Amino acid sequence: MCAAASAAQAQAQIAWAPCGNSNDFACGHLTVPLDPGEATPGTITLAIRRHRAPVGEARSAVIALAGGPGQAALPFAEQFARVLGPIADTRDLIVFDQRGIGFSHPLSCHRFEQPFGSGPPGRAIAECAAQLGPTRSDYTTADTVADIEAIRQAGGYEKLVLYGTSYGTKVAEEYAQTYPSHVEALVLDSVVPPNGPDPLNRSTFAAIPRILRQLCAARACAHITQNPTADLAKVVARMSHQGELRGRWIDGRGQAHKIAISSEDLIGILLAGDLEPTLRSEFPAAIRAAADGDTAALARLLVRAEQGEASEAGSPSESFDTPLYYATSCEEEEFPWNRTADPSRRLAEAKVQIHTLAASAIAPFALADVLNSSDMPACAFWPFTTPAPTPQDAPFPSVPTLILSGADDLRTPTANAREVAAQIPGSHLLVVPNVGHSVLGDDPTSCSHDALQALFANKPIKPCAALPPTPLERPTLLPPERLANVAPARGNRGKPGRTLEAVALTLADFERQLALRADQEAALPSLDIGGLRTGWAGLAAGRLVLHGYSYVPGVTVSGEITQEQVELRVGGTAAAHGTLRLGPHKTLVGTLEGRHVGLRPNPHAANLAATGAIVDADAQARLHFGPSGSAAGADAHQLAGLLGRLPQP
Repeated sequence: MCAAASAAQAQAQIAWAPCGNSNDFACGHLTVPLDPGEATPGTITLAIRRHRAPVGEARSAVIALAGGPGQAALPFAEQFARVLGPIADTRDLIVFDQRGIGFSHPLSCHRFEQPFGSGPPGRAIAECAAQLGPTRSDYTTADTVADIEAIRQAGGYEKLVLYGTSYGTKVAEEYAQTYPSHVEALVLDSVVPPNGPDPLNRSTFAAIPRILRQLCAARACAHITQNPTADLAKVVARMSHQGELRGRWIDGRGQAHKIAISSEDLIGILLAGDLEPTLRSEFPAAIRAAADGDTAALARLLVRAEQGEASEAGSPSESFDTPLYYATSCEEEEFPWNRTADPSRRLAEAKVQIHTLAASAIAPFALADVLNSSDMPACAFWPFTTPAPTPQDAPFPSVPTLILSGADDLRTPTANAREVAAQIPGSHLLVVPNVGHSVLGDDPTSCSHDALQALFANKPIKPCAALPPTPLERPTLLPPERLANVAPARGNRGKPGRTLEAVALTLADFERQLALRADQEAALPSLDIGGLRTGWAGLAAGRLVLHGYSYVPGVTVSGEITQEQVELRVGGTAAAHGTLRLGPHKTLVGTLEGRHVGLRPNPHAANLAATGAIVDADAQARLHFGPSGSAAGADAHQLAGLLGRLPQP
């Protein structure tokens, strides 16, 4: 009787109304207790979107849960609906911003509005916690689980399908353990275990060598390195003894910037590859070059990874609440310290625990990297208001369950998925090749989507075929350290022949960087790109312009490429100076150091140019540009043909 009255009261609290920016979703709000245990007074109002089942009156709903903790879910409502497809035909879809995020009373701290610099947040965490006040402990996974149950009751649903990605899987798992009788099915994508994440990130470190081996499978790195893991170990060891490496990055106006590269940065690049696989395709060559003392490619790669992360964090559709992240993570992670100790003592206890690990469990990284790449340097300063979390060991309901894992995922490696699959009776684990984090969002094939539909149609779930990586995701060439390392272009010899080949390599590098930038920033009217060594180049108004752009040390290329002509000037301290132009039959001809030279056309490149694509230096990578409807995208498709007209090395 009381339960029925409570459900009816909750139902009355939801007033659905059309959403101003969507014809498919209704907007509503639900007020829930700040503390579900009612020890602390106060309420929170949750912002909710509902997509009604088009057939009948749904008695069950899909609750779609975003990642984080700290990621808003409402911006992804339309995407969730597309992913679910026919599953939402007979069920309502409920999307809500979890407490403390987005439109559900987002947490904020003045201290987090200021840059922290390159170091850990440290004492800024304590300042933020003090500003949040004693209610900062009311933003845990258990609190969100209670909110989901309140939504279920308010919506009058008998059962829920829990669909979570990343941290959302932890929320879904805890709901299933807490309210097993209300669960119809589970879809867990990129799994965090019930008692995760592991503060020491052991599964991530264990997966790194495997990911590097996968990058170089089928002799993909044969002309780069025999062992990328050994190259990485060499660089990490050098950092351990000498400190950070130093590199130079050239910006889009040709200005050089000094870059410090730490082992934590290397981990960051690899993790960024979960969401942008082309970062990993450049990693074997960049880390091998750094192992040999040439850090230019690694510096460029680090900046690209950091810019991609900043762009994602700054996008309204990717809104992320950092104070909420720490409020949840610091309270919940099972840190290896006494919560009553002061920050320095906590860190000391953590270091003792770290040094009990076998070095082989972390290799090719060092034990010191475990601390620096974790939440521990920040959360050591968190003023805890609750005891350490109790391990989640409640059984899971025996319901239809699909567990998805990207074979290339480092954030939530497949080991996590296997751990959870072993705990859920009859669950289906699907490992998807060539995909990192967030499988349903990033799987370029239909395999994971087919598996999702098969789960709800009670049909067999088929394994995913091990397709080869796309050309753009194959490892890139090792950048030459000097002109002497470059073989002369075919049919040419001596210094002019080496210079001609270096020019071809330089143009190939420019076209790859152009493709990557155009894909990421397709709305820009122009694109400017720094050379690997010096100079810059860009596209605007239907032409490519190079200003001392350099890929091979001591060789610079300047000039202009348009639909009508190619005029290039070759200079630099190591080069054979001269000029090059587009000759008959798509040859690149000219005079270098007084000698006539010519670069033969590459039929493969010509064919690709006709389709609006280009190839990299070894004619292996096919690069596609961003949306042709944007200014830069349209220019990029047009100018791809210009570069494609030039012979490739």
